[in-house]
This record gives sequence, structure tokens and C-alpha cells, in this order.
Amino acid sequence: MELLFWLALALVFYTYLGYGILLFILVRIKRVFVKEKAFDSSFEPEVTLVIPAYNEQDYIADKAQNSLELDYPKDKLRILFITDGSTDNTPKILEGIEGVEVTHENIRAGKSAAENRAMTLVKTPIVVFCDANTYLNPACIRNLVRHYTDPKVGAVSGEKRVLSKGADTASAAGEGLYWKYESTLKKWDSELYTIVGAAGELISFRSELVQDLEADTILDDFVQTMRICQQGYRVKYEPESYAAETASDNVKEELKRKVRIAAGGWQSMARLLPILLPIPNPVLTFQYISHRVLRWSISALALPLIFILNYFLIALGPLYEYLFYAQIAFYLLALLGWFLENRAIRVKALFVPYYFLMMNYAVFAGFFRWLKGSQKATWERAKRAKA
Repeated sequence: MELLFWLALALVFYTYLGYGILLFILVRIKRVFVKEKAFDSSFEPEVTLVIPAYNEQDYIADKAQNSLELDYPKDKLRILFITDGSTDNTPKILEGIEGVEVTHENIRAGKSAAENRAMTLVKTPIVVFCDANTYLNPACIRNLVRHYTDPKVGAVSGEKRVLSKGADTASAAGEGLYWKYESTLKKWDSELYTIVGAAGELISFRSELVQDLEADTILDDFVQTMRICQQGYRVKYEPESYAAETASDNVKEELKRKVRIAAGGWQSMARLLPILLPIPNPVLTFQYISHRVLRWSISALALPLIFILNYFLIALGPLYEYLFYAQIAFYLLALLGWFLENRAIRVKALFVPYYFLMMNYAVFAGFFRWLKGSQKATWERAKRAKA
């Protein structure tokens, strides 16, 4: 029992902190032996920017304008909106904007199905997908495509940035901190070998490598990038290309999003089982398990096990007693954060334990939703906070 307790505790530590420390060391060692190649600034391939949009009439004109203002040759950038299933004026608004194309079907089959259809219209060597509720920096496309001078690169992910005001909600602060840490890990993952999964807010691919996904795929961006890795290509991370969006309006909205992601994580792990085998690519397996599989499954399951085992080990000495009370204090702080947030009383010190608990709860909720098959592939626009 004692050994199991320490193994579970070490697993959780490795998942959330230890992997980052190990990754930092490995990257530092690699820098000694391998130098990064300079980019070719003259490389300007033709690109199609694909933007799925569902009932975005309040924001779609601004999104179209943002896309038209990107710093990339106009004759080499095609802007294509997919508005499948939209029941508002989104398609009509786009049809009146010069410089963008729109394709629409009344059937709402989900983001993966819409992107599969969009790929039949893409004729350029590079395709970029981004969300309709994000705003891209002007040099976004240029910074993404420069990586494709390396024939081993099959996809390039941009960075997700969370916008928030000074009076942060627990959702905005927690999500913002999470993505700052996640972005750091992605930078090191990319430098070591490849990132394992990409943020769907901004992701690019070699068009020839993009595969049709199952229509019920929940995390299309993750599965697509991992299947490109399975083909022997790397997925790079480019923080100088970013998609900015506001945080979820409140923790309830963020929890809904996290549960959907967790359900998609379980679905993805079931469909990507071959990557768990270290042959033919042990580095990919190492990164995939360390950065994704543990966080989406085993570590979340280990947390209640640690608490229960710790209770039975208290009699062995004061160390176990202190650890048990520390866990109780942490979870009480998380619950206090939830209680105060629901009453619009925000204490920033409570945001981290609250967000951590919410993320791990979502793993359990997502598992049962995936198991029951109740998580739909169709996307639902979450309520976002005002920037």
C-alpha cells in the first residue's frame, strides 16, 4: 500500500511538473549538439485559410476583415469559410464581403465532416485551419509556412492566447495560466522532436498529408496531427503565429468545454493505440504518453487513489498525516474557489486549485460521456468573456 501511494504520487508529479523539468533538460542537451537552421524568408507557397463558422453573425464580419488584413501575398492566399448548419445570417454576411469565399450546406454534421468537405476544395500545397472566434496576428501565415522548407515537417501549429481583463474570473485566470504553461511545453516538445497534438484555434498542414477523419471525431485537430506523426512527419510549434480569443465567460462554460475535450481525449486514445508502442518511433511514444495519455487518463485516476491510500497510511507517521491534511486543504481551497466564483467573489489565489480540480473532474466526466457515446461531434459555440 505504501509503495503504491508513492508511485501514484510520483506519477502525478511527473505528469504536471516532472515531464516539463525532464523536457527542459533534454532540450538543453540537444542544443549542444544540434543547431537550429535559419528560415528562408523568401518562401511563399500558396495557402488556403479555412475557417469553419457556425452561427457567428455577430463576429463574422470582424473575422473576415482580420483574415483579409493578414500580411501575405493576396494572390497566394485563399480565404474559405465553411458555414455548414448555420441558421443565422452568417453565410449572407460573408457573401457580401469581397475577397473571401463561402461554402454552405444546411446539414450540420460536425466540424470534422465540414473540414473533410473543405479539403475537397483545397488545391494549394498548404492549408491553414482556424476558429471563427479567434483573431490572428498579421504575420501569422508567413510565420507558419516558413517551417515547410523542411521536408520532414508535416504540420505547424500556432499558439493559442487567452485575452482577459484585469478583473479576471477563475475561468480566465485558470485558462490563461494553463495555456502559458502548455505553450512552454509545446515549445520544448517541438524542439526535442514534435508536438503531440495541436490547438485547433490555429493549425496548418501539408495538404497532401491531410486524411479524412471519421465524422464523429471530437478532437479533429489532435487526431489529424497525430496521424501525420504516424506517417513519419514532425509537427512544429510556432509561437509567433497566434490566435487570440477571450476566455470562457465563466467556469460553467469552461467546464463544458473541458468535458468535451476529455471525451475527445478518450476517443482519440482509443483510435491511436499503435502510438503507445515504441516501435517504430520511441521518441514520439515517449512524448505522447508523457504529455497527453497520462494527463488525460491515469494521473486523474491516481488523484482519488492517493487520497484514499493516504488516509490508511496516517498511522505510519507524521509525514503521512501532513500529506493527508495538505490534500484536504488543497481540495477545500478548490471548493472555496468554486463557492466564491458562483457568487462573483474572485480571489486569485484560489483560481489555480479550482481550475486544477475542474480539469481533473472533466477527465472522469468525459470518460463516462465517451463510454456512453453521448458526446456529439457537432461543435457548440461557448459563451466567451468580453475582452
